[in-house]
Amino acid sequence: MKVSIIGGGGLVGSCAGFALQCGGVVREIALLDLNANLAAGQALDIMHGGPSVADQRITSGGYEHIPTSDIICITAGLRRKPEESRLDLINRNTDLFVGILDEVKKAGPKPSAIVLVVSNPVDILTFVAAKKLGLPATQILGLGTQLDTIRFCSLIAEQLGTAPTQTHGLILGEHGDSMIPVWSSATVGSLSLDKYPGWNSMLAEKIFARTKQSGAECLSKKGGAGFAVGIAIRDVIHAIALDQHRILPVSTVQDGACYGIRDVAISVPTVVGQTGAVQRVEIELWPKELQGLKSSAAAIKPTLDTVLKRIGC
Repeated sequence: MKVSIIGGGGLVGSCAGFALQCGGVVREIALLDLNANLAAGQALDIMHGGPSVADQRITSGGYEHIPTSDIICITAGLRRKPEESRLDLINRNTDLFVGILDEVKKAGPKPSAIVLVVSNPVDILTFVAAKKLGLPATQILGLGTQLDTIRFCSLIAEQLGTAPTQTHGLILGEHGDSMIPVWSSATVGSLSLDKYPGWNSMLAEKIFARTKQSGAECLSKKGGAGFAVGIAIRDVIHAIALDQHRILPVSTVQDGACYGIRDVAISVPTVVGQTGAVQRVEIELWPKELQGLKSSAAAIKPTLDTVLKRIGC
């Protein structure tokens, strides 16, 4: 299986490439970037580690890789300028993203290709990709709250001193301010989190607040998140490559079948396999969680409508 990462020269794209190399599942990783020399350097650096990791082909280049790619991962994006409004940044990133989609479409992706959107605002851009690319909506996934979910679990494990791989929880909704924590199904091993020794509501509030600020915390301390985003991307790509049918909180265009949410892309529990979003699953939520999820979808809609009108979708 071949994965092409658009924006592969940058921090997120190169970390995704490295995570995929360490995973040893996909056969070929191509790093695509406007800065061709940077992408070539990242690919060379990753390739040098191959003899100790996995038998893979690591390449770089441009959109000529698209027709032979099974998964197209888009990580390219722009950073916020000083004093720039949120909407202005969204508009600039949307313009960049639409240009990338035009090039991808022109290059001729496989009819079976899966597109994984990582660029922010991920829920808005996932919807735009589904509108623009002409592929089935089930083949367009956004990273959504998968990154928020693993951050969430890691912080719970850190606070309680539990094994991170046995600490399970979910963040659903928008990858942004209106995301919601799903405490109702959070567990350590098979034990409900609210029954775990030392757990309390104040700790829950503290962990969720830090989860929401984790991106900003990484930005202030090291200039931006990379490693964990790469791992989150790998989670989704491996679920596709291995047809795992894992339930992941990825962002997809909603049609009303899950929690009654429609006409936005948002993260709900989604079975991910070789064909993309195999199905969406309504796990039981507490009433306040369900209301929070619906409110999160409603919070995205005005910005989405503004963006779609601006780009003529």
